[in-house]
Amino acid sequence: MAPESALAKLASRVVKCRLCPRLVRFRETVPPRRALESQSYWRRPVPGFGDPNAKLVVIGLAPAAHGGNRTGRVFTGDQSGRFLVSALFEAGYASQPVSESRGDGLLYNDCYVTAAVKCAPPHDRPTAREFENCGRWLDSELRLLSNARVVLALGRSAFEAYLGYADRRGAATRGMAFGHGRKYSLGSLPAVYASYHPSPRNTNTGKLTRRMLVSLLERIRGETGQP
Repeated sequence: MAPESALAKLASRVVKCRLCPRLVRFRETVPPRRALESQSYWRRPVPGFGDPNAKLVVIGLAPAAHGGNRTGRVFTGDQSGRFLVSALFEAGYASQPVSESRGDGLLYNDCYVTAAVKCAPPHDRPTAREFENCGRWLDSELRLLSNARVVLALGRSAFEAYLGYADRRGAATRGMAFGHGRKYSLGSLPAVYASYHPSPRNTNTGKLTRRMLVSLLERIRGETGQP
């Protein structure tokens, strides 16, 4: 089966998932923000999105309650998504600098974006069991993205989720510690680069600047030989 068809089939399974009662309850009942009350929220798991033949896979933590949980697309309709997609556009990985809705025309070029946990968690904090439950979906995505050469993990939790996948595939991950800009090779699996997460708490304080993220993306592009 072609990667595009296989990923579409996987996405149809992901959106039906109800493995985590706490996440199901939260995603289905979180009240809309006042400015968004007229909109219909997605309120289901959010599969990955992007180029099925991508060399770069970007992994975040989870959909935002009023971002992906509202729009149905990862890193879409919230401040983190705006920051990330603007940087991806500048580095040549996105067709446009905005990510507001599933119908906004955004396409990724040689890039696929997903999350370690597919449902919006309360306070942006999935439990260890929720990470474990969702690991089956992340593993399946990564296996289907057979052209991937690099993973960019946004934040410590995404970094650890990818190392968990690498462990399950038999790669040696001992001693790999999170730090912005760090790169680790994982044998036959895609290498991992770490970045601070583009959350408002990081971008508003200057812990992660646009230049930092764009520079890291440009470094990845150069090291993978992407035009």
